[in-house]
Amino acid sequence: MNKRFLSWLYGDQDVMAHITDEVDRPDMSHSELKKITRQAEEEYENRPEVLEAIVNTRKRFRGIYTAVAVVSCIAMTLVLLYTISLLPQYGAENPRTMEVVSRYVEDGLQETGAVNIVSGMILDYRAFDTLGESHVLFTALVCAMILLRLDRKNQRTKYEDYYKTRTDIYFDLSGDPILRLVCAVVIPCLLLYGIYILLNGQNSPGGGFSGGAVLGAGLILFSTAFGFDTVDRFFTLKVSSIVTFVSLGFYSFAKGYVFFMGANGLETHIPKGIPGAIFSGGLILPLDIAVGCTVACTMFGFFSLFRRGSIGGWL
Repeated sequence: MNKRFLSWLYGDQDVMAHITDEVDRPDMSHSELKKITRQAEEEYENRPEVLEAIVNTRKRFRGIYTAVAVVSCIAMTLVLLYTISLLPQYGAENPRTMEVVSRYVEDGLQETGAVNIVSGMILDYRAFDTLGESHVLFTALVCAMILLRLDRKNQRTKYEDYYKTRTDIYFDLSGDPILRLVCAVVIPCLLLYGIYILLNGQNSPGGGFSGGAVLGAGLILFSTAFGFDTVDRFFTLKVSSIVTFVSLGFYSFAKGYVFFMGANGLETHIPKGIPGAIFSGGLILPLDIAVGCTVACTMFGFFSLFRRGSIGGWL
C-alpha cells in the first residue's frame, strides 16, 4: 500500500496501470496475482527517479525532525531558566518557604481527615503527583513486557524453545520441601501484614506503595516456593491487566480533576470520617488500595518477565 501510494504521489501512472491490468484478469490465482504485483513493485522501486524521490523525502523528514527537536529543546530550556530566575537566591531569607509546610502540619488533619500527614499530602494535597507515579509504574511494566515477553511470534531460536519446555533452566526451587514448608507459614502472615499496611496508611506509616510492595513480595515468594504453574491458576495476564486498569482508572476518575481545578479547588463532599478509624480520610483509603494493587501487579510482573519472559503462563 505504501509503494502504491508513492507511485500515485509521484505521478507514475504507468506502473499503476500495469498492476491494474494484471489484477483485472479473472483467470489468475491469488498466488500469481501476488507474484506479479511484487515484481511490478520491485521494478518500480529500482527506478532511479523513485530512489532519488525516496532519498529526498527522507532528507526532508530528517530536516523537519531536527528543526522541531532543536526548537523544542530551546523552548524548554528558556522556560526552565525563567522558572529558575523566579526562585529566591541561595541563602536569602524567604518568609514564604514555610507556608506550605505550615498548611500541611497545622490544617492537614482537619482538611484531609488523615492522621498520617504524609498520606494526606501524597493522596490529597498532591494526589496528582501520585497519579503520575502510578502511571509511570504501569508504563515501565508495559515497556518491560515489550522487551522481554516471549510468545509464539518472537520465539525464533532453539534456546528459546528449550527455555519454554524446561523449567529447571531458571533454577526452579518449587520442589524444595523445606522452602515449601517455611513459605506455607510465612506467606499468609506476609500477605495479611501487607493488607494491614495497605488499609491503615491514613493512620500510620504505610499506604499504597509500601503495602503493595509487601503484597508483591508475597506473590514473588509464593511463585518461588510453589512454582509459576500454581500462580497461573489465579493470577494470569488477564487478571493483572484488569486489576491494573481498574485501579488506575478509578484513581484517574477520582483525582483527575485536580489537574484543572487545583488540589483544593473542588469539594468532593465525601465524609472525612473519624480521625484514627479505618474508614477515615475520605478518598485516601480507596486511593491507597488502587495504588497498592498497581504496585503489587507491577512488582510481580517484573519478576515474572525477567524470570520466564511472561506473565500468567506461556501464550
